[in-house]
Amino acid sequence: MSFVDGKNPNNVMGGLKATINNPKVSDEAKESARERLNEMTESGLGRKEATPDLNDNHVIGGYKATLHNDRVSDEAKAHAREMIDAAGVSEDSQSHPNVSESAKEHAREVLDEHDAL
Repeated sequence: MSFVDGKNPNNVMGGLKATINNPKVSDEAKESARERLNEMTESGLGRKEATPDLNDNHVIGGYKATLHNDRVSDEAKAHAREMIDAAGVSEDSQSHPNVSESAKEHAREVLDEHDAL
């Protein structure tokens, strides 16, 4: 029997962790969830390296949004800049080497349209 039966292994592991931490679940069910979680971890299922970096991109996007939010403290903005720098990501598309010239031009047009330049 498969660990996940066609389901996303990260979601299955999250459910097992929830089971382990749920005070309404029996000790026997928690132990079973721990064993299954350990087996999945040892087999390499659900590891971050095996999945796209979508979550990381969302986190970086959140830090970028922090930089442009007027309601965020200077301290929080400084932390966001540190995290963006640590990830090796540019704060804007204009200086990013992997952004095409047409994408940069489009970004400039949108920013200009919204008086954001």
